[in-house]
Amino acid sequence: MEPQEYDEIIRHLVRIAAHQETINQDQRTLNERLVAAIERLDTTQARIETLLARMIPHGEHGREA
Repeated sequence: MEPQEYDEIIRHLVRIAAHQETINQDQRTLNERLVAAIERLDTTQARIETLLARMIPHGEHGREA
């Protein structure tokens, strides 16, 4: 294999690595957004459960009256 071919392969691999880093950053950003959304959903669910618990009358042994 000629030195030029090695150089071309190396340049191509460098471009692939740079592109992969861009993809990885995009994935990290998406992951952060999804984690934040899930945290907000957990908070919303807890609030709804609290409201429902206050609205639904309970009889003996925690059953609905």
